[in-house]
Amino acid sequence: MDESDKSKERATITDASGPETETERADGGKTRKGRLQLKPYHWIVLAIAAYYFVMAGKEMLFPDKGAAQEAAPVSNVPADLALAWSDEFDLEGAPDPSKWDYSLGGNGWGNQELQNYTSDAKNAYVKKGMLHIVARKEDGLWKSARLKTEGKAEWKYGYFEIRAKLPKGIGTWPAIWMLPRYAKYGNWPRSGEIDIMEHVGFDPEVIVTTAHTKAYNHRIGTQKSASRKVEGAQDGFHTYAVDWREDSITWYIDGVEAYRFDNERATTAEWPFDIPFHLIMNVAIGGSWGGQQGVDSRLKTAEMTVDYVRVYQ
Repeated sequence: MDESDKSKERATITDASGPETETERADGGKTRKGRLQLKPYHWIVLAIAAYYFVMAGKEMLFPDKGAAQEAAPVSNVPADLALAWSDEFDLEGAPDPSKWDYSLGGNGWGNQELQNYTSDAKNAYVKKGMLHIVARKEDGLWKSARLKTEGKAEWKYGYFEIRAKLPKGIGTWPAIWMLPRYAKYGNWPRSGEIDIMEHVGFDPEVIVTTAHTKAYNHRIGTQKSASRKVEGAQDGFHTYAVDWREDSITWYIDGVEAYRFDNERATTAEWPFDIPFHLIMNVAIGGSWGGQQGVDSRLKTAEMTVDYVRVYQ
């Protein structure tokens, strides 16, 4: 074989590992180098890069609805009102003591609930811009938190909006609601109660909004109430709001009107809502409503996460 044939042979030698390569020597000759070899870790890097490439394309074609929802809260603040009070939960640690106090203890809270409310950091804390209210089962007993603005902030009329994600699990009973500090017209329900949002774990996509008075309350089956289906109430954040005026109370879920209760202008038995109220947020376990289908024995924690609380007047 002459030199020209050898050159042609060198030019055509290839295999699965890649072609042979050659370099020029100073004297004009050529030195053959080894074939290009891919090491095992090269294949790992390529596989990881391919995975992220595919996932990025999937996200563009099929965006996650929950993530989009969490990124874009829906609100319907009345144009005639301005922000008067808020907690954006920017300070990590315990909830801001200048804004929040705790209800403490057990005894069923009038509803045969199982939890004991504490001020323990395991049951209520702020982290990464969110308030976490967590019910925990420890040694067979449930502990949770019930936060309130009583003695810190109270309001007569206004637009109250809370953005929250609700806990999962049969037996959970989270609530965002309002009570008066002083029972001007008598004990519950005579002085009123406004439930901005109630939810029970055995009915995972239903939100209930309610007003209780002496004339209208659940004990006699006359409460002013409505329920609405909210898809993903336990998987993503939603806004729950009430617009409390002198002549009406209107509830909103994700900016859409859910229910309206008009002032009949009769007596305080029908409308005790002319005195200051404070906000309450809690996660209960079991109880006369939350425990209607029992409490899942596998349930160990139940968390309501709150993005913000805002009050406009």
